[in-house]
Amino acid sequence: MPVRPAPRRLLALARLVGLLALAQGAAAQVIYTCTTPDGRKLTSDRPIADCTSREQRVLNADGSQRGVLPAYLSPEERANKEAEDRRLAAEHVRQQEAVRRDRNLMQRFPNEAAHQAARANALDDANKAMHLSELRIKDLALERRPLDDEAEFYKGKALPGKLKQALDANDASVEAQKQLIENQKAEIVRINKRYDAELARLKKLWAGAAPGSLPPSDAEQQP
Repeated sequence: MPVRPAPRRLLALARLVGLLALAQGAAAQVIYTCTTPDGRKLTSDRPIADCTSREQRVLNADGSQRGVLPAYLSPEERANKEAEDRRLAAEHVRQQEAVRRDRNLMQRFPNEAAHQAARANALDDANKAMHLSELRIKDLALERRPLDDEAEFYKGKALPGKLKQALDANDASVEAQKQLIENQKAEIVRINKRYDAELARLKKLWAGAAPGSLPPSDAEQQP
C-alpha cells in the first residue's frame, strides 16, 4: 500500500509553490508612467487613460525601463505620421545620395587641374563634331556646283525630275549639317555651364565643406 506524504510536508510544499507564484508575479509586474499635457506625473500598474495621447514609459518592478507605450493615434493622425515617416525616410535617402555624389566628385577631381582636363576633353568631342559638320557643308557646296551649272540650261523651264531631286537633297543635307552645328554649339554652352557649377562646388568641398551639405545647382542636376 503506497505511503502518503505527512500533512506537514504537504503544507510546506504548498507554501513553496505559493512563494514561487508570488515571485513570478512580482517579476512580471510592470509600471506605467507618464506626464500629462497639464504637467501631472502619473504612475499606474496598467496603461494610463489620461496619457493615451502621449508616450508612456513602461518600467520593471526595479525601476528599469522595459519599453515605451506609443501614444494612441486617430486614423487621421496615424496617416499623417506615416506620411511624415515616409518623407523623412526619403529625405534620408536623398541626403545619403548627396554625400555619395560629393565624395565621388572629389575622388574623380582631387584638384582643379584634373577638373579642367575633364572639361577640355568634353569640349573636344563637341568641337570635333562641329568641325566634321563644317567640312561636310564644304563638300556639299562642291557637289552643288555641277548641279547649278546644269540647272542653268533650264532657266525659265521646269527642271528634270532627277535634277530637281538632287538639288533638293543637297539643300536638305546642308540644312541638316547646319542644325547639327547649332546643336553642338548648344552642347558646348551646356558643358561649360555644368563644369562651371561643378567647379564652384568642388572649390567649397576642397575648402572643407562636408560632403552632402551643399545644395545641387540646376546645371548639376541636368543629365
